[in-house]
Amino acid sequence: MQRQWTAPAPADRDDGGLPVLPELLDSFVAAAGHTAPEPVGGSAGLRSAACGYWSRRGLWTDPEHVVVAPGAEPLLLALLASAPGGDVLLPRPCAAWYAPLVRLVDRRAHHAPVPAECGGLPDPFALLEIVRRIRAEGGVPRVLLLSAADDPTGTVAPPELLHEVCEAAVAEGLLIVSDETWRDTVHHPQGTVLLSPAEMSPENVIVLSDLAGAFTPGGWPAAIARFPATERGAELRGRVLSLLTAVRSGLPAPIAAAAAYALDEPEPVRDRMAAAARAHGAVAAAAYRALTALGALARPPQAGRHLYADLDELRGVLAARGITDSVELERALVRRIGRSVAGGHRFGDPPHTLRLRLATLPLLGAAEESRLRALQTPDPLELPHVATALGAFEAAFRDLIESSPVT
Repeated sequence: MQRQWTAPAPADRDDGGLPVLPELLDSFVAAAGHTAPEPVGGSAGLRSAACGYWSRRGLWTDPEHVVVAPGAEPLLLALLASAPGGDVLLPRPCAAWYAPLVRLVDRRAHHAPVPAECGGLPDPFALLEIVRRIRAEGGVPRVLLLSAADDPTGTVAPPELLHEVCEAAVAEGLLIVSDETWRDTVHHPQGTVLLSPAEMSPENVIVLSDLAGAFTPGGWPAAIARFPATERGAELRGRVLSLLTAVRSGLPAPIAAAAAYALDEPEPVRDRMAAAARAHGAVAAAAYRALTALGALARPPQAGRHLYADLDELRGVLAARGITDSVELERALVRRIGRSVAGGHRFGDPPHTLRLRLATLPLLGAAEESRLRALQTPDPLELPHVATALGAFEAAFRDLIESSPVT
């Protein structure tokens, strides 16, 4: 039987992203003349910078427990290929790149629905039921991949709920992989508590973070992983390093230098992270208000640069316009808005649902100069180009919902 593959979601990395921080660019350029390859898994200095990053977040780490790779995708792929064989559990919805990597290492992926409060992790009771069902069917559940700060929903898991999920996963013998790519993009850090599963169960959690979430441009791929300080963690790290070495998956010297600078979090980096979180948070909240006023459902966005909308309440209206699933919904909105729209079928939701992920980056402007102004102003919503983008966003949905059906 021919394997069926779902086309990947439109990648935010295809967009230019935010303007490169000048100091970060200086680090990149200073290392551009280095011809010696960087060590696979990261140099001692880069791994030490990653340790400092985690230590400032309450996760003491030794460089011998760290692996660096050119992007989260190759790092997760090596991790899944190195972990003991068995099935992988994913939340529904989840990041679009999770399931294809599970399939690539010939594992079975099982989606468990997320709770009402947030995305990024399965409902704890649903998790236990999925584990029971897998075992009843002869499978072996091995890995739970979750994200406390989530793409696609843009939400943050409440600590008490995260604790319940981790407790259930550990009791069932699951290795937890915590994707923390978006943990440093929380829109209102003073009012949002974000904990890592590694704080709750350090011996059973591998932390994975793509620096493109908050630190580096998408075109400079770099990701870090923190392994447990246990015999199992050391063995798994060794296997991951072997696989990365086999495919020569090391960072180019300029990217390694920029990553080390960013992970040290000097003042320019901290200021840029805060400005980006504030700007994305402002336009995400405005987009959320516009969507819900039109009858869509969505969880209030709390982190990252996406929000996830459910238009099922408008199913009758949309059906009259020939839109009955997320594939058709995506197609209709791409025509009106652009590539910043991706249907829920790309994130593990069934195609018959009317869900989609919306990116906030285009709302900050199309050009680097416009996005830089959005980062520099206390309230991006006051900028004319942001107001225009938000008006066009709302108009696209209003046109979709209120226009007369084609006959």
